[in-house]
Formats: sequence, C-alpha cells, structure tokens
Amino acid sequence: MYTLYKINSDELNENFIAAVKAQFPHQTIEISISEISQVEQDETAYLLGNPANKARLLAAIAQAESNQLIDVDIEKL
Repeated sequence: MYTLYKINSDELNENFIAAVKAQFPHQTIEISISEISQVEQDETAYLLGNPANKARLLAAIAQAESNQLIDVDIEKL
C-alpha cells in the first residue's frame, strides 16, 4: 500500500502520529522526506489532468456549491 501525506512540519502533532498508527497497526512503515521544489505543479491543474480525478473534483465542487458539506473532526482522526 502506498499513502502520501503532504503536511507542513509545523502541523505535525500527536494526533497525526496517532492517525498513522491507527491506519497501519502493527506494521513497519517507511517515512520518506522530500523537499518540495518552488516550481510545484498546481494541485488543481494536476487533478484536472486526469479524467477520473477531474470528475471527482467537479462533483465535490458541485456538492460544496449546493451546501452538501461534510464536517470532519480532524482531532478524532
């Protein structure tokens, strides 16, 4: 399984570690740190470049515009 987390180091906390441990219980994990280049591709452009991702993004935008929002408590992740 491959999972990518993109997070500012200032936001790392015990909740993040707990979430990773809960997602991968009793497993050896590898953490790779890479420095993001200044010429990073815009995430929206990246998503729009793939038909499946584009459909999901546009559906999410339509849900937000029609107030069909989902609340997530990240403290409980």
